[in-house]
Amino acid sequence: MEIKITKARQVLGELRVPSDKSISHRSIILTSLAKGESIVKNFLKAGDTLTTVSVYRSLGVEIKEDGDIFRVKGVNLFGYKEPEDILDMGNSGTTTRLTLGLVSGQNFFSAMTGDDSLRKRPMARVVDPLREMNAQIDGREEGHLLPLSIRGQELTGIEFFNKKSSAQVKSALLIAGCLTDKCVSVVEKIKSRDHTEKMLFAMGADIQIEEKERYKVSIKGKKELNPVEIDVPADPSSAAFFAAAAAIVPDSEILLKDVLVNPTRDGFYRKLKEMGAEVFYINEKEKVGEKIADILVKYSPDMKGIKITKEDVPSMVDEIPLLAIVATQAEGETVITGAEELRVKESDRIKAVVENFKRIGVKVEELEDGMIIKGKQKIKGGIIDSYHDHRIAMGFAILGLISEEGITIKNADCVFISYPNFFEDLEKVVKH
Repeated sequence: MEIKITKARQVLGELRVPSDKSISHRSIILTSLAKGESIVKNFLKAGDTLTTVSVYRSLGVEIKEDGDIFRVKGVNLFGYKEPEDILDMGNSGTTTRLTLGLVSGQNFFSAMTGDDSLRKRPMARVVDPLREMNAQIDGREEGHLLPLSIRGQELTGIEFFNKKSSAQVKSALLIAGCLTDKCVSVVEKIKSRDHTEKMLFAMGADIQIEEKERYKVSIKGKKELNPVEIDVPADPSSAAFFAAAAAIVPDSEILLKDVLVNPTRDGFYRKLKEMGAEVFYINEKEKVGEKIADILVKYSPDMKGIKITKEDVPSMVDEIPLLAIVATQAEGETVITGAEELRVKESDRIKAVVENFKRIGVKVEELEDGMIIKGKQKIKGGIIDSYHDHRIAMGFAILGLISEEGITIKNADCVFISYPNFFEDLEKVVKH
C-alpha cells in the first residue's frame, strides 16, 4: 500500500492515541502467571500485541475478549500446556524474548519462529543469560536466531549485567525468575523501561529494587502471584508522532490524552523541550505505579539542534528516527550517537532514515551509531521506502506535512504493527 501525505496548513485538536504496546504485551504475559482472573482494559489491538494473545492461547491460557476488555485466567506459574505446534511470533520481538524466559522454566518442549524480519533479529542477548540459568535452548547460529527450540526445565539463579540496558532482556530474566526459588538479579548502568517490575510488584512478587550508582532489580520466585486490574494508558511512542507534527507545522496545537509518562519512556518529550518546543504535562496521575498525563504541544518555530548520547537512548529508543525528522526544522545541527541499537530493530533504522532523507534531498551524515542532521531545511518531498517498518512509515508521514510536493510512503500498511488507525487519526487533526 502506498500513501501520499501532503502539506498541512495546521495540526489542531485532541486525540487519545492507541494504548501502550509494552504494557499491553505485559498485561497478557505477566497476568498469565497469576492464580485467578485479571482484567485488562484498553488493551492495544494491533499486530504485535494480538500475536501475544495468540501465543498465550496456544500455551493453554484462557483469554476472553469483550470489546476492549480482556479477561486473562492465570495458570499459576506452572499450569501452561505444551503447544501442539510451533509458536508463531510474527514480527514481535517483545513476545519472543519475554516468552523465552517463560517457556525455559516449564516442564515441556516448545519451538518458536517468526516472519522474515524477526528471524534476522538478535536473540543471543536473551538466550545466553537464560542458558546461564540452566535453560536448554537451541536454534540457528547456535541458538542466536529464530527458529528456536526450548526444552523447559528447572532454572537456577543469576546476577546479570544488562550491558545494552534492554528492557526485553531484563523482563525475560525476571519472568524466568518467577519460576525459580533462587535469586535472579539484573543490573543496569542506565535504567531501561521498568514496566515488568512495576507490574510484578503490583501482583505481589518478591521483588527488590536498588537505585544508587546503578539500577539493580532482584526477584525470588515460586511465589503465587495475584491477579490485577490493568487500565492500559496511551502509548507515548504513538503519541510522539502527533507531538512532533504540532511542533513543526505552523500555528498548530494538540492535546494528547491519557499518555504514559513513565520516566523510562518519555525521553522524546524531554528532548523536544530541550530543543525549545512548547510541551506541557497536565492532569498528571498514577495508575498501577505508572505515571500518566495529558500532553499539550504547540508549534515551536525557534527550536535549536541538540545532542543525543548513549545515556539518552534507552528512554527514547523508538522515537529517535522521529526526533531526527523534527531536527530538520531546528536551528543548527542535531548530533545523535550511541544509538547502534537502532540497527537491529524492525529495520536498520539509522540506514532507513539516512537513505530516505537522501531520497528527498535532506542533508544528513550517517554515523556508525547514529547520524548528524542539518537544521532549518526546506522539505521538497518525494518517494520514501518504509522498509516495512511501522515507525519509519509514520515518521516520514509527519515530515510529509511540511513538504512542498508531498511525501509518498511505500509499504505504508506496516503501521498495523503498532497503530492500525494512524492515517485515519492523522486526517482528524490535519487541516489543509
